Amino acid sequence: MSDLTWIIIWSVVAVIVFAWLWKAGQLVRLAAYVRETREELRKCSWPTWDELKGSTVLIFIAILAIGGYTVLVDQVFFRVFMLFKL
Repeated sequence: MSDLTWIIIWSVVAVIVFAWLWKAGQLVRLAAYVRETREELRKCSWPTWDELKGSTVLIFIAILAIGGYTVLVDQVFFRVFMLFKL
């Protein structure tokens, strides 16, 4: 089949699905969901640029600390198991 035939077939399928969703009221529900989500996002307080940079640095330091701790504990267990040949 040619590409044009596939485009026509998928276009017809898309129109049928759109019509079914419209009739079932799903598009109205989706529009209400998007509208309510936008309203809630307007109520949020967003961090300033300096707060965002500070939080990013704090997260980076925490990740390094947890990673270092994990490596340290792994090495200790490795050495203990190698010592006792477990």
